[in-house]
Amino acid sequence: MRWTSKLAAAVLATLLQACASAPAVAPLPAVSQEVRPPVTILISIDGFRADYLTRGVTPVMSRLAAEGASGPMRPSFPSKTFPNHWTIVTGVRPDRHGITANKIEDPEWPDKPFTMSTDDPKWWNAAEPIWVAAEKAHIRTGTMFWPGANVAFGGRRTGHYDDIEGGARPEDWAQFNMAITSEQRVNGVLDWVRRPAATRPRFYTVYFDTIDTAGHNFGPDDPRTTEAVAEIDKVIGTLVDGLAAMDQPVNFVIVADHGMAQTSSERQVALNQELPAGSYRVIEGGPYATLEAMPGQEAVLEKALLGRHAHYECWRKADIPARFHYGSNERIPPLFCLADIGWQVFDKPPRKAEIGGNHGYDNFAPEMTALFIASGPAFRPGTLPAFDNVDVYPLLRDLLGLKQVEGLDGSDTVFKGVLIAK
Repeated sequence: MRWTSKLAAAVLATLLQACASAPAVAPLPAVSQEVRPPVTILISIDGFRADYLTRGVTPVMSRLAAEGASGPMRPSFPSKTFPNHWTIVTGVRPDRHGITANKIEDPEWPDKPFTMSTDDPKWWNAAEPIWVAAEKAHIRTGTMFWPGANVAFGGRRTGHYDDIEGGARPEDWAQFNMAITSEQRVNGVLDWVRRPAATRPRFYTVYFDTIDTAGHNFGPDDPRTTEAVAEIDKVIGTLVDGLAAMDQPVNFVIVADHGMAQTSSERQVALNQELPAGSYRVIEGGPYATLEAMPGQEAVLEKALLGRHAHYECWRKADIPARFHYGSNERIPPLFCLADIGWQVFDKPPRKAEIGGNHGYDNFAPEMTALFIASGPAFRPGTLPAFDNVDVYPLLRDLLGLKQVEGLDGSDTVFKGVLIAK
C-alpha cells in the first residue's frame, strides 16, 4: 500500500472513531402552536325562512343545528330587513331604536328620507350596537357587512358627504356592495382570522343577501330559491372548513332577519281605487302601507280607510295592536295598513303580471319565521321554543363576556338550557 493510501486509511479511521464517540445532537425544540380562544361569528342570511332548513340541501347548517341549538325565531315588526338587523344587534325593537322601516321619513328632516343606503348617524344613534359595546370593552370586532355597521355610531354629520364628527365603528369593517360575492365575503373573514393575535377580531359579522333576492324574484317555493339556499350552505361550509384548518374554535350564531311569503300581481290592492282622490299620500307600500292625510283631509281619509277591509286592515298608529310593539315612534306615519299574508297594498294597480315573494307581514305568521342556529363550544345540543329576535343581543353579550345591561326588550333566558356556563 502506498503511503498516500495508508494516510487516507488512517484519517478515515480517526473520523469514524470520532463519530462513534461523539455525543448525540439534541433535537430542535418543537415550534409552539398557538392556542386560539373561541371567536364569535354572527351570520345573517337575509330572507332565510326557517323551514328552508328542511329542504334537504343544507348539510352544513343542518349539522351545525344538530350539534348545537336551533329553533323558530320571530322577527320584530315590521318584518323588514333594516329594522330587524338593527334589532338583532341592539336588543331593542324598531319602535325604540328608530329604524322603523326600510324607507323612513322623520318630521325633523322631511326633505331627507331614510333609505337603505343612509349612513348618517342621526338615524341610528338611539340604540348602541353590539360591536360598539364590545370595542368599549377592548374586544376587537370586524364586520363583513351588516346594516348599520358602516355608520359612525354616536357621531354627527358636519358636511354634505362623509364629514362625520365623532362616532364609533368596528375596528375592521367593509362597506356593503352586492358585487362582492358570498365567497369573497367569507374569504375576507378568514383573512381577518389569520391575523396575529394582537390585531385579530374576537367578534365578527358576515351578511349574505342572495337567498332574499331569489325569494323576491321567484318566490319562496321556486326551485331557484332552493338552489340559492344550497349555494349559501356551501359557502358557509367553506367558512367552517377554513376555520377548522386554522384550529380556530368558533361559536356560530346564524340568523335570518325575516322569512318570505309568496306574492302575486293578482293579489294586490290599489288604494287609488278605494280612497278619495287627493285625500292621502302613500309613504311606503307592499305587505304593509303607510300613509298620511293631505291637509284638511284627515276625517275624509280616516272614514274611508280605518278598519277591516277585504284583504287588509288599517289603524291609526296609536291603535296598532299592542302585540306588534309598534306605533309610538315619531318616524312611523299616522296611518298604517297591514295586508293579509300573500296580499300587498300599493297606491296604484300593478303594471304587469308577476309572481314573486315579499316580507313585512305579521311577524307571528309562519311564513315570516326566521332561521336561528347557535353552534360551537359554548352550546350543548337542544331545540329551542319559539322566541323573539330581541333575545339574540343578550346572547351575544354572554358569548363575548359582557355583563348584561338593563333596558333591553329581550333577555337570554331562552338560551339558559343550551348555553354552557363559563
